[in-house]
Amino acid sequence: MSQEQQQQRGPAGSEEQESIKYGDVFDVSGDLASQTITPQDAATMQTAEQMALGKTQQGGAAAIMQSAAAMNERLGVVGHRNMTDVVRDEGVVVMETDVGAQRIVVEAVGDQVVGQYSQPTVPTTRQVMSPDTYIPVSDPVTIGEALEASALGAGGDKPVDLSDAAAIQAAEVATGVILPGGIGAAAQAAATHNARTSGDEDKTTISDVLEDATSKLPADKPATGEDAEGVISAEIRNNPLTAAHPGGVAESVAAAARLNV
Repeated sequence: MSQEQQQQRGPAGSEEQESIKYGDVFDVSGDLASQTITPQDAATMQTAEQMALGKTQQGGAAAIMQSAAAMNERLGVVGHRNMTDVVRDEGVVVMETDVGAQRIVVEAVGDQVVGQYSQPTVPTTRQVMSPDTYIPVSDPVTIGEALEASALGAGGDKPVDLSDAAAIQAAEVATGVILPGGIGAAAQAAATHNARTSGDEDKTTISDVLEDATSKLPADKPATGEDAEGVISAEIRNNPLTAAHPGGVAESVAAAARLNV
């Protein structure tokens, strides 16, 4: 059974037609139209909107996907960590272009547009493709924004461990200002708590620590390649698998650094 079939049929054998698919809420065709919208699809689009536009758009693709994914999860046809292959392999795109006094925003899943709308022009243009392709932007992405992106992304529900705490502390150090009780200290406390806690439902997650990270940092700065190297090294040094967590803190800071080149 394919991954999509597993996502569309819950543990109790829910029928495929019970799920909300891309074709039910977006004007798309082909294989994408028949794919069930999953929680991690919605989280990926939300991260892209946050990084490209600075916030999640009311009535945008992410909001629609979140509502559909939440219903699918309640129906039991998808799990909270499910992601469709098209999002994992091809990513999502949030792109904005200024046309006269209007900014045109286009959102896509893979190569199919799922949303297009206009807003008053503002003096910035960003384009973000996830998971692995990033296009330079006019406004640099800060370390705080990168940390918030990791909270909103697919890794946001991951319980904080020592490698996460080390990466967050390294990111805080990179801003140049560290305060007692800051996000680095909160991350270390969360990792310690989680190590002593058996059930995942009682553990502190990445999103718990890094939500609104920009407001929690006393200082912020554009992420650089040097910052990313420091955060990646800290995460890997404290990870027994000697690899950065997919969608984790180090990956988000590295993505921000690539955007700023």
